[in-house]
Amino acid sequence: MKQPAAVPMIVLTRSQDHVEAINKTLRNAGHPVHLTWLPDARDLGDVLTQASVEMLLLFADEGIVDVASAMDFRARFAPDVPVLLVREQLDEAAIAQALAMGAQDAVTMHNLDRLQRIVGRELRTCRLDRALAATLNNAREYKRQLEHVVEGSTDAIAHVQEGIVVDANPAWVELFGYSGADQVVGTPLMDAFDADDHAAIKGALVACVQGKWADHALRASALLVSGHTPSLEFQLRRAEFDGEPCVQVCVPARAGNEGELERRLAEAMRCDPATGFLHHRYFFTELREHLETPGRGGVRALAYVEPDRYELALEDLGVMAGEDFLTAFAALLRDQLQPGDLAGRLGGNGFMVLLERGNHRDVGAWAEHVVHKVAAGVFQVGTKSLSTTCTVGLGPVPGGVREPEGPAADAFKANRQGRGLGGNRVQLLEQTGAMLRLQDQDQLWVGRIRSALRDGRLRLVQQPIASLVGDDAGMVDTVVRLLDEDGHEVLPSEFMPAAERNDLMRGIDRWVIDAVLTLAAGQESGALFVRLSRDSLADATLPAWIGERLQAVKVEPRRLVFQIREEAVGQQLRETVALQDALHSLGCRLALEGFGLGHDSDQLLRHLSPDFVKINGALLQGLAADQEKQHRVKALVELAHARKAITIGERVQDANTMAVLWQLGVEFVQGYFVNAPEDVVLG
Repeated sequence: MKQPAAVPMIVLTRSQDHVEAINKTLRNAGHPVHLTWLPDARDLGDVLTQASVEMLLLFADEGIVDVASAMDFRARFAPDVPVLLVREQLDEAAIAQALAMGAQDAVTMHNLDRLQRIVGRELRTCRLDRALAATLNNAREYKRQLEHVVEGSTDAIAHVQEGIVVDANPAWVELFGYSGADQVVGTPLMDAFDADDHAAIKGALVACVQGKWADHALRASALLVSGHTPSLEFQLRRAEFDGEPCVQVCVPARAGNEGELERRLAEAMRCDPATGFLHHRYFFTELREHLETPGRGGVRALAYVEPDRYELALEDLGVMAGEDFLTAFAALLRDQLQPGDLAGRLGGNGFMVLLERGNHRDVGAWAEHVVHKVAAGVFQVGTKSLSTTCTVGLGPVPGGVREPEGPAADAFKANRQGRGLGGNRVQLLEQTGAMLRLQDQDQLWVGRIRSALRDGRLRLVQQPIASLVGDDAGMVDTVVRLLDEDGHEVLPSEFMPAAERNDLMRGIDRWVIDAVLTLAAGQESGALFVRLSRDSLADATLPAWIGERLQAVKVEPRRLVFQIREEAVGQQLRETVALQDALHSLGCRLALEGFGLGHDSDQLLRHLSPDFVKINGALLQGLAADQEKQHRVKALVELAHARKAITIGERVQDANTMAVLWQLGVEFVQGYFVNAPEDVVLG
């Protein structure tokens, strides 16, 4: 085994006996020291500057040197070398005097045990100080190298402190069109982005500084010097600038390798060059592939979007400029898309989008947001500016539908119907062919649901609820799935409507509650959220049954959170209040789900005492760019907090929405962007 290196130390004394005594004492204590005896103080300077010394022991009462002069000498030539003064007599006054003169401590040869401990302590301290100095030096070097990397990086990088840009690399300067870094340093970061995106960026910046922002990508419209407003995707990371905490904003450079170039060329072949959306043929090819794959959850719908009075716009702009207008219109539409949406240009001036959302209300909210954004926008086409409106026709895609022709035709017909009513609206056919076919299948669904309940072909799925305030509460939401006779998964949106119309929900609710209790008994998790249907609100026997099941499985009641939709509460308020009181008496908790879109949401909350309030996901569609919605959500959050309720954002689809929710005071979020559902294995 390699022996530890000897510790070089200087002993300034006239007596060699002192040197030998110290050597023996320290070696007995496990310190492999190498002592240099210095009987003449005139050699102190040479030894300190030429030798690697880790400690100086100075016998202060021998008169070998003026202690103050020696300490001054040490400060000038070897300031990091610790000094111990050795005294004949030692008391608190002597120790205080030694510290005042710059020594680390004072010791005496009459207490060798204390001498050992003080030497050990100061050696450790000295080595830690040197290690820290080396680390800081390395950090400075790494910082210098990093600055060179950032300076030469093709990624556009800016450092932001308290909302102000304090540094920007050449790629950032070039991206935004500045002539030099001095034009951007010292300016608010918000000046570089469209006002509609400010709420999301502010929320993400604050969350990032506080260490509560994961590596999510934001998207915002940049304001370039040239006047262009491209949509940029960028990451935020905690960093330091000049020793102060900051946020690094990075817009990644586009990959330039051969594989990426080939991919982009192939993509260009499939996309309309003016709008960037898929050509008609490629869109329907991908649409069929999407419909062949089971959805992640929720519902699907096709939206057909067309600008109103396009022919009149052509007369004003001219035929050649018409395509430029559609390019600008498509850019606005693209900014409203969410990850997973599929969009195509169907020739002429029509666009179709496949939407996957939590429910049909979310689909409608997205479409209303598009109509609002178009009506509020001004489209610059050459030297002319144009304002217009649009109509969105919706065609629901029922579960099990694999061919897009029916829903696409419904969306197209709805669009035509809406334009005939004056446009600037969202339109849904009162009786679509798809809806009629779905009603015809109701009785088939009744048989399949009863069979699944009887044969044990229901399955529980859990979706984590993520914290925006740092503490992971381990909460999960639970959803039920049905397995058909072939073992294929059927989403709730496909069978639940039939179950609700045919009085089957009480049985399903009780199956889910029983499955959740089994899950809770087998794992140490936080709260588990369980939905109760409208039928269960009127079930007077339910609380007693829940109490019996809780006692049987020995689960802490507080872990169960029963959630009820706001619209059901509004229709059955008396029953809900009675159920709430019964559940609270059992020790369970209550969540109000889908909150904020009722006619009297504020008043409704005053009649209840929910532990959690879930903000309706439809309100969060387009939230990041809609100040009116932000004000509404903030008011709902404040109302919930006034009732001592914890808030949860439903069906969060992107990082921008999550950043705004954080800024508005929402504590938790859930949705496919945050965490996808996970299968539950019940013991």
